[in-house]
Amino acid sequence: MLRIRLQRKGRKKRPIWHIVVADSRSPRDGRIIEQVGRYDNVTERKEVLLNEDRIFYWLDTGAQPSDTVRKILRREGLLYKRHLINWGKSEEEIEKALSEWREYRESKEDDKPSRKEQYQETLAAEEREYKKKVQEAAAKAAAEVEAEKAAREQEEAAAEEETKEDTAEEAVEETAQAEDAAVEETQEEATETPAAEAETQPETEKEEEAQPEEADAKKEAEAVEEVGAEADEDKTEEVEAETESKEEEAEDDTEDDESSSESDSDGELSTDMTAKDAIDHINDTDLADLEGFVPEDEDRVTVQRAWENKQEEG
Repeated sequence: MLRIRLQRKGRKKRPIWHIVVADSRSPRDGRIIEQVGRYDNVTERKEVLLNEDRIFYWLDTGAQPSDTVRKILRREGLLYKRHLINWGKSEEEIEKALSEWREYRESKEDDKPSRKEQYQETLAAEEREYKKKVQEAAAKAAAEVEAEKAAREQEEAAAEEETKEDTAEEAVEETAQAEDAAVEETQEEATETPAAEAETQPETEKEEEAQPEEADAKKEAEAVEEVGAEADEDKTEEVEAETESKEEEAEDDTEDDESSSESDSDGELSTDMTAKDAIDHINDTDLADLEGFVPEDEDRVTVQRAWENKQEEG
């Protein structure tokens, strides 16, 4: 049985279809009987060339069109014209009917967006999606910075509270030591009073001995206060040192981020740009310099199409 079908021609990813008459048992790109048309759905024009006389001849002979060829013939009006001819219409009636049919078809196609408009809509949608991802990434980075800042402030506040608690504990200990020393002195004076009434000279000696002891106690209390003050100063210095080290680390991280962003900018990928910028970069750059520019995870149709066109041109 004869079939009117499509035969693939053209380049890789740029197909052009020939409308041919062939035996149904022949392979798609095998031997044909006759070429009766050409169908190009890759270019903007979507060119369709049909040899009406030969198509009508093979249809009358009994050749059956494939589903795709049948749709093409119906869209171009050949099947409708063949029906008019079979109904015995004159040429004037056929032309009038075909013109009315074409006007009706064009009025319906005006409501549909053109291929260029569809491309522009796809590009705009990809631009919006890319900007949305960039904004989400920026918001996430800002949230992380705020969280780190809050954690750093909490650590500083906790360190200050610990310093205050240590200072208060040391003050309490010093007060307790001073009270103990005063109690001991009072007890010593109480035990020395009876002996002073009996012997005047030993009392004088005891008073002389008590004075160095009081002086020693005062010196010890002063030493304790100095040690406590030095401890407070050391802890305060440690807290300040930790704070400075954390600030320096934060500055180093910022510098590392800036340096990494600069290094990344030298090897930008298409996913780091908007679709329009990526397409312009592909069109304006040599193919040899675009190696690795379009990664495997690039899912934007317009960028992939521009990259494929660049490869084919190169």
